[in-house]
Amino acid sequence: MKNSSCIVALLPDNAQAEVPVGTLLSDAIRQAGLEAYVPCGGQGRCGRCLVRIEKGTVQRRPNSRLTAKQIAQGWALSCQTEVTGNVSAFLPPDKTRVEEEVAGTAALKAPREAPPPRDPVVSHHLIELNPPTLQDNAADLERLRRTLAGAPGIRNLDAGVAVARDLHRTLKEGEWKATAVVEHALRGGRSRLVAVRPHDATGTSLGAAIDIGTTTVTVALLDLRSGRIIDHATAFNRQISCGEDVISRIVYSQRGDGLEHLRRLVRETINDLLARLYQRQGVPSAHVDHVAVAGNTTMTHLFLGLEPRSIREEPYAPVATAFPTARSADVGLDVNPEASVYCVPAVAAYVGGDITAGILSAGLDRRRELTLFMDVGTNGELVLGNSDWLVACACSAGPALEGGGVDCGMPATAGAIEGVTINQHTLVPTLQVIGGGAPRGICGSGMIAALGEMFITGVVDKAGRFAAALAGAGKNRHPRLVDTDHGHAYVLAWGSESATGENIILTEVDVSSLIHTKAAIYAGLAVMLRALDIEAADIQAVLIGGGFGQHINVEKSILIGLLPDLPWDRFRFLGNTSAFGASRALVSRRVRRQVEEIAGKVTYMELVADNTFMNEFTSSLFLPHTDLDAFPSVRETLAQIARTGTGPDRAGERRRP
Repeated sequence: MKNSSCIVALLPDNAQAEVPVGTLLSDAIRQAGLEAYVPCGGQGRCGRCLVRIEKGTVQRRPNSRLTAKQIAQGWALSCQTEVTGNVSAFLPPDKTRVEEEVAGTAALKAPREAPPPRDPVVSHHLIELNPPTLQDNAADLERLRRTLAGAPGIRNLDAGVAVARDLHRTLKEGEWKATAVVEHALRGGRSRLVAVRPHDATGTSLGAAIDIGTTTVTVALLDLRSGRIIDHATAFNRQISCGEDVISRIVYSQRGDGLEHLRRLVRETINDLLARLYQRQGVPSAHVDHVAVAGNTTMTHLFLGLEPRSIREEPYAPVATAFPTARSADVGLDVNPEASVYCVPAVAAYVGGDITAGILSAGLDRRRELTLFMDVGTNGELVLGNSDWLVACACSAGPALEGGGVDCGMPATAGAIEGVTINQHTLVPTLQVIGGGAPRGICGSGMIAALGEMFITGVVDKAGRFAAALAGAGKNRHPRLVDTDHGHAYVLAWGSESATGENIILTEVDVSSLIHTKAAIYAGLAVMLRALDIEAADIQAVLIGGGFGQHINVEKSILIGLLPDLPWDRFRFLGNTSAFGASRALVSRRVRRQVEEIAGKVTYMELVADNTFMNEFTSSLFLPHTDLDAFPSVRETLAQIARTGTGPDRAGERRRP
């Protein structure tokens, strides 16, 4: 060991790294081959990258997130602590590990079945060449070009060196019969030979549609000939360890090799999902001949390795919104190295290709009635319009609705509490759990339901504060109200009832995060409506995309002021519209031209530049809102409770339209 370096030993993994004195603990954890869990991107804001110093010396930077008691117990924030000598540190498993797989419950719910592709991006041709002779000894590649010259859509066929290397062997071993895979140019241009394989009239032609979300990544495997989704898988985006929202990840990308590290993490996430699909379907990776990717603008930049800094700096101009097509080998995907990787175009810095794909999936650009499309996740994007015009805005919703930054939060997968009803008299909850069984945590839809119930039963007031009468000391304390490091909390499930053995709770901090999230989304809608001189009642349909919308309760969402107070039959849930839109753009040039037209048609409204947004946001920081006239059904419910002491009859309550 050099005098200027030290050893950092990490428990319980028994991993270690030799690093220079002054290295951040979070960087030492990475160098030891582990993932440091740094949800705020290393800014010291979240206080959730706690590690316990067992031995050795460190220098903690001043930070209000650490209490004197925690410091005395040896705790430190890994992103704000420098090693000054040999150190042994303990990484709590529940805080420093990113769960590898999401169950993917209804992760790719298509609004409708995709028809067979028209004007395909990739075509497959069974060919038979005449064997070369002295009279016709043209080169193999030239003979192939001649044979394909008359096929529909093929013009000026190009071929890469990788395809040419194995061409002669494939043709000769197949007795001059083969399958040629050709990628067609979007508008004119040159066609490209992607692969030449042994002759197989029944062979499956595969493509991969990828939705890169801030929290999760979904990969769908498709049959390029029929457009059918064969299988799909979903997992957490491993970039979560470097930040739970796009701003945190942009900040992280500016640190040393941060951009390349983030790029590697998302590449590993995608390749692991691809490997899972290959194994399940028994297909080779080399037979995936085309890839389409949809993601928000930041995620697409990080995937391609583009500098994202300008996305968070005024005037918020990204490197690109129409992204260059890459080869799979350039971005490190485990598919046919010659496969093209097409990224669905974005609209602006905060309205990305995932929303363009969502508009396509929802058919918003073809609808005559005034329609609101919402994609609510870590980012909240809203698109309002119809076939004549489209206006979009984006607001920073935060990770709460996808389970991030919440004490017992988790995505909407098996074991998550998705629905809550609280008894008006006993305040004891009844839970609905995705997949049944004991709960593991609570997802966004469960939090919305719980907050709505806590509000109308008086557990919290309109500001989200726990009722003083329930949170009193001694015998005055309701048994469902407990104290935590983050203040009072409501117990949804006792440890004896949960799958983890720990209480599943909603804390005051969780409630505050959820209220801020819903306030940002509703304020964005309010600003957009005012700017367009449209009333909420004029909206004839509300289409909700994203995994979050799979289990949402419309009544509770209106009750807390997340959704506009409209008749329930105007709401429709579309599932993962980003992945489905990417799958349609994967197989058809006609659809690809359509998504590019959509991206060019949308008018982007920058909320930061609108002086009224903060006023609307502040007004929305109450349940449901400071203006109850905007929520007449909630006003009536509260009036009924005031008159009778009970809310509406729960027997007729519906989970969703």
